[in-house]
Amino acid sequence: MKQVLILLLLCYFSINGFAQTKISGTLSTEKSQLISGASVTITELNTDNIINYDISDNKGFFSILVSSKHQQIQLNIRSMGFKTVTKIIENKTQTLNFVLEGEITELKEVVVKNNPITKRGDTINYSVSAFSKQEDRTIADVLKNMPGIEVLSNGKILYQGKPINKYYIEGLDLLEGKYNLANKNLPYKTVSKVQVLENHQPIKMLDSLVYSDQAAINIKLKKSYTFTGQADIGSGLSPLLWDANITPMLFSKKKQILSSYQTNNTGNNVASQLKTLTIEDLLEQFERNDKKQDWLSIQKLQTPNFSEKRWLNNNVHLITTNYLQKLKNDYELRLNVSYINDYQQQKGFTNTQFFTANGTINLFEQKYNQLYTNTLETNLTLQKNTDKNFFKNSLQFQRFWDAQQGNIQLNNDNINQNLSNNYFKLSNNFKTLFSIGKQITSLKSYIGFNKVPQSLAVNPGQFSNLLNNGNAYEKGIQNVNLNTFYTNNSLGFTKGWKRFTFNPKVGFQFEKQNLESVIFTSENTTKNFENNLDWTRSKVYFNLQTQYKKDKWRMKLTTPINFYNYQLEDKPLQRNQNLNRLTFEPHFSLNYDITNFWSIASSASFGNQFGTINQVYYNYILKNYRNIQRINAPLPEKQTISYSAFIRYRNPIKALFLNLVYSNASTNNNLLYNTKVLNNGAIELKAIERDNKRQSHSFSTKVSKYISSINTNITMSTNYSLQYFQQILNSETTDISNQNWSFNGKVDIDITDWLNTELTSTFQFSNNQIQEQKNQTVTQQFHKFNVNIYPKENKYIGLKTEYVKNNLFSENTKNFFADLMYRYTWKKKNIDFELQWNNIFNTENYRTVNINNFSYLESNFILRPRQILFNIRFSL
Repeated sequence: MKQVLILLLLCYFSINGFAQTKISGTLSTEKSQLISGASVTITELNTDNIINYDISDNKGFFSILVSSKHQQIQLNIRSMGFKTVTKIIENKTQTLNFVLEGEITELKEVVVKNNPITKRGDTINYSVSAFSKQEDRTIADVLKNMPGIEVLSNGKILYQGKPINKYYIEGLDLLEGKYNLANKNLPYKTVSKVQVLENHQPIKMLDSLVYSDQAAINIKLKKSYTFTGQADIGSGLSPLLWDANITPMLFSKKKQILSSYQTNNTGNNVASQLKTLTIEDLLEQFERNDKKQDWLSIQKLQTPNFSEKRWLNNNVHLITTNYLQKLKNDYELRLNVSYINDYQQQKGFTNTQFFTANGTINLFEQKYNQLYTNTLETNLTLQKNTDKNFFKNSLQFQRFWDAQQGNIQLNNDNINQNLSNNYFKLSNNFKTLFSIGKQITSLKSYIGFNKVPQSLAVNPGQFSNLLNNGNAYEKGIQNVNLNTFYTNNSLGFTKGWKRFTFNPKVGFQFEKQNLESVIFTSENTTKNFENNLDWTRSKVYFNLQTQYKKDKWRMKLTTPINFYNYQLEDKPLQRNQNLNRLTFEPHFSLNYDITNFWSIASSASFGNQFGTINQVYYNYILKNYRNIQRINAPLPEKQTISYSAFIRYRNPIKALFLNLVYSNASTNNNLLYNTKVLNNGAIELKAIERDNKRQSHSFSTKVSKYISSINTNITMSTNYSLQYFQQILNSETTDISNQNWSFNGKVDIDITDWLNTELTSTFQFSNNQIQEQKNQTVTQQFHKFNVNIYPKENKYIGLKTEYVKNNLFSENTKNFFADLMYRYTWKKKNIDFELQWNNIFNTENYRTVNINNFSYLESNFILRPRQILFNIRFSL
């Protein structure tokens, strides 16, 4: 609590450190007509140093907050067709009204250069033409060049360090969270601008009542009716390679269609285009706990943390159709269907060091894995989103037919693993908002059923002392079946009063699960290793959310009261639990816009978390060939106090964006886990009832600047995290701390019209400490240097290089990669002919180290060989 008070005091003094005055007024013509769209800036005397600015609205009104120690400041008014006004004024709160004189200027020659970034209210517009480069093909390529916007390796879009909450194309949400499909296939030449909608509230009925601190992206097309897309067909050698992508798109005022067929064996992970990326959808999945979970697994290789195209050995087919139709009475009907078939191979070895209080245990494993994925997903949605009504109903179906095979050479032994990993889910999500009198009523209901049948076979059998009285046996089989029914229903109201908005909500959650598991051996059925657990979780909640908004202030206080009931029973084992908890879990956030450029925010919260069914089962489950677990303990309980502080600066005029974030969390746990590492590297996990605490700190900062005069984009960021906690290793209570640092930089320079260079560098440092023994710091470096040459308007040569350096247990490793591309564009037909030469120096393997809580894992991953690929691409 002391730390929360310190944070709030820091925010208070930060705010009051700015002595602010307010300059406001109206602009009109000599005929008393109001002037909108005029630029009003406050600068230091006789300089161009802008303190703050505003654009006059439809009523000719402007209002500017000034944070300056100068006694006098300069006010400047500029508008096309009127004489410029420059006036020196006192730095005090005042109202100034101006009558602008008309002016006609005859220009012999006019050269217009648009500002690449403009701001109007809460909307920031990025000109696509200003940030596109000749080698770019899709809107995702251009987004990476825009300051303030970041596109992660998985396709997730961040604005000012936060994930976006919506991705629209012409104001319509065709893909709902799976926007990577459009982002990676929509030709940028069909797009006029990218809009960032700050403080975006997706539900229009709540737009003026419930504020949001997240942003959305809206793609503005050049034409109201657009038929576009791309087709890409390629083939190559070493071995026989193929790459095909046919993605037609149609966008009109009443209809949107995006279909795609993609297949390749070149390392392009097209399945990532169908991942849900928006934070709201991910949080709902976490609350429902219905995302596909892997109870069982084979021992996989640690995949490299750089471009998948260098190491992913795949054979993938993706088919998807997405259709949105606007109906009568403002309704929208949307259908999303997708199917993925993928086969991947992994080859390499791992060298693991387990650090225990009694010494170090080493384990060397040679691995070859085969991963098979078959996934079918459908989503049918009917929606209405207007200022007066909101209605949405989504019916979703998911089916996974997955399998994995693994072969491990351990010393002189050969271990085979076979995993069947299936999943089925059917759900319906309903939400509606409507007005009753002067308040808004909301109804929400989610109903879902899912089934998880999984089976793991290990040959020869492991854990013979535990499973077969110390006798070796041929095969062990673990079967797991989990059936889940979940529903969440709520009734809420939204009422505005003066500057306050009140949103009380009452609801009920219910979850019913049944877990059946059994371990078979080739000798017999091990009746002593069965689970038959019935799990019931219910929650009754009342939540009052209060928001306050005045001028530059925004405050939100959430005060939920929850009653939890957990009932667990395993009749054959004669074990049961019954837990009742009444909790109060408040959350407070405060936002203040110091100026049009600067803003600060802070938050504090207290929360409770209780375990899920995969954290409590009374008999052993063979998780993988060297990991067997049982958690014969009370239900896990966690109480977490967390707080954060956020400082943001965004100046579209100067194309400068900056953010700093600090967060802290302290968690009290009732269980401590005892990890027993055997001499052969096998792990047994048990839970012990003992109070313990986990602390974590994190700090990150990022700044990006676009310098239009030299066509240069600069981005720099740093991240730091620290965690410390307790764990029992081989019956010894152990204090563990993990530290991670990273420093990142990117410079993108257009040296001339025909030469562009990109430099990206990352330095990462990781270290852990067990008891008072500080282990070796792991250092990793990643550097990319790309040279883009445009000898002619229709020719492009790209050299992409990547340098990776790691320090391992006993040595440092260095990897250097280089790719070369030549592209010829047939302008008349708008067709690209590409020749790619990847991994020129035929780098065959990659070695790296990862730090876990009590181990260092050194991995050697076999990479894709040198390959040559010829592609033909054209826009549809």
